[in-house]
Amino acid sequence: MKVATLGFLTLVWGTTWAAITISLRGIPPFTGVALRFAIASTVLIAYAKFMGIPLAATSHLNRRLRVMHAVLSFCVSYGVVFWAEQWVPSGLASVLFATFPLLVAVMAHFALADERMTFPALLGTGLGFAGIAVIFAEDFELLGGSMVALAAAVMLIAPLVSATVSVAVKKWGSGMHPVPFNAVAMLLATGIMGVVAAVVERHRPLVLDPGPVAALLYMAIAGTAITFPLYFWLLEHMEARQVALIGYGTPVVALFLGAFLMGEPMTMRTWIGSA
Repeated sequence: MKVATLGFLTLVWGTTWAAITISLRGIPPFTGVALRFAIASTVLIAYAKFMGIPLAATSHLNRRLRVMHAVLSFCVSYGVVFWAEQWVPSGLASVLFATFPLLVAVMAHFALADERMTFPALLGTGLGFAGIAVIFAEDFELLGGSMVALAAAVMLIAPLVSATVSVAVKKWGSGMHPVPFNAVAMLLATGIMGVVAAVVERHRPLVLDPGPVAALLYMAIAGTAITFPLYFWLLEHMEARQVALIGYGTPVVALFLGAFLMGEPMTMRTWIGSA
């Protein structure tokens, strides 16, 4: 069950990088983040009500973790990713976010007594990131543009704050139900990002063409409402650094989907990096 869930999350999140790029063709980035979490939180709250799952926090610590999750995982991380992908190609963005497993492994070493870094774990984590870098080596040439370079540098904030939340929840969030935890955090993020979008993007047009709308709905339902509760369920039952390895699988999924669906070439470099 755990392995199947890991595979499912890797498959779905591997497609969302391209979906973000498609959504940005008609929906401004912060507006897109707010709408994504508005839809996702609605789905999760409806599910919780239907299943009789209480939404109230069970403790003060639980409430603090929800706020931390909302602000860092959803507002900061996704706000940065959506903003950066206006200039950073989706492939390069996925490489930059692939620093997430490295960051989780390092943080877990210091914060979690059961996840001290060993040499094999360090070697494996490093080799995984090297493979991702090999696959998308040509994308790094795009950093020559000043705006791309700036956006890529800002993009690194996203895996950092996401790693912080994963380790914090692993350390202090034992026993929390993942559905209300994520539903309330997404609802908070909707309000925060809605205000940000209203201030920053009030003069930008919202073009609700079929492509951007479909991409937004896919990200909100499949890529958020379904996947985040599953991710935190896995975090309860596996090591944080093991779950974080999803970050290495998603760029590979994106690569193979591009080859299968759009006829993009698979070079020897991409095969070696994938291996």
